[in-house]
Amino acid sequence: MDYKDVFLKVREASRSLGLIDVKKTNTILNNLAEEAVKQVEFILAENQKDLERMDPTDPKYDRLKLTVHRVEGIASEIKNVAALSSPLGKVLTHKALPNGLEISKISVPLGVIGIIYEARPNVTFDVFSLCLKSGNACILKGGSDAIYSNQAILKIIHQVLEQNGVSKDVVSLLPAGRDASEALLNAVSFVDIIIPRGSQGLIDFVRQNAKVPVIETGAGIVHTYFDESGDVDKGISIIKNAKTRRVSVCNALDCLIVNEQRLNRLPELVSTLAESDVIIYADEASFKELENRYPSYLLEKATSEHFGTEFLSYKMSVKTVKNLNEALDHIAKYSSKHSEAIISENEDNVQTFFKSVDAAAVYSNASTAFTDGAQFGLGDQYAETSCQRTDGPGRINKL
Repeated sequence: MDYKDVFLKVREASRSLGLIDVKKTNTILNNLAEEAVKQVEFILAENQKDLERMDPTDPKYDRLKLTVHRVEGIASEIKNVAALSSPLGKVLTHKALPNGLEISKISVPLGVIGIIYEARPNVTFDVFSLCLKSGNACILKGGSDAIYSNQAILKIIHQVLEQNGVSKDVVSLLPAGRDASEALLNAVSFVDIIIPRGSQGLIDFVRQNAKVPVIETGAGIVHTYFDESGDVDKGISIIKNAKTRRVSVCNALDCLIVNEQRLNRLPELVSTLAESDVIIYADEASFKELENRYPSYLLEKATSEHFGTEFLSYKMSVKTVKNLNEALDHIAKYSSKHSEAIISENEDNVQTFFKSVDAAAVYSNASTAFTDGAQFGLGDQYAETSCQRTDGPGRINKL
């Protein structure tokens, strides 16, 4: 199939977005939020077609599944995007040269953004909302697992655009075949940037095959370090939330690192995980501590493959270290630079952790589940994250 006609239509439609004022953009987004809730039964019926084709035990199943509550949440986030100030037309710098020439640097849209993603139909809503708010057209390439859901969502988006007198070509959904992905990755002169959203395999494929510039997102290989001064009660709550709140997302905890001086408290720290049938892959020292104190059917000895793994399921590894430096070395070796946390009452250790860990979000005494655009006040649960410090569960402060 020749996709050039599709790409050209989106490219041409993108020029019209510059003529839409902020008020109209926000009206479209608010209308879309209302329409999503109004047509929730249609969305769920189409989503069910996708769910019936997937094994419920597949980690992607939870990502794929939509519910009334989730659609209402998506609608709420779309309204939050509408409430954000416009990123367009901002004067970033201005200067006058001696010859009288005045030069201004002003924020403008990228143009056409291509998004390749897997079994996450919510991304269809999210990406369109963020692209429209920033004045960009978008070409979406979802996975075959979510084809019915994505088509239903796009139908609603197109309806809202047309009702507001905006070309529906500002957003297009490509078929689910691999040839569509390859065409998008090679759409030079049509697409300005490609963003992959999904597994490490997808990200690697895009990076290795794209001729269009790529903004690379990261897989979520997430660690939490419980140091010698860590508060056990905080640790129990944080570890449970980070691991079990929603296991199939990239901010979920994959590896708990424990200072050897606190190994005797490890059974307490992971006790609530058994309620969710979390399988623990423990290194030699932590296995000895957990043996007979954590359900045997949920406890296994760790191998090298269990470290540096994004589980996306009810599984977690445990690594024992002698000190903070060993914990930092382990994180540096295996981290995907997504989200990392320390549980500590030692401010020097916290500050060392902040200064040493290279990740998009860094926490003290809080769950990595906070890595979420809505939690950060960015208007959307999948908006760009920023490096954060957290002082106590539930409170986020910028570094």
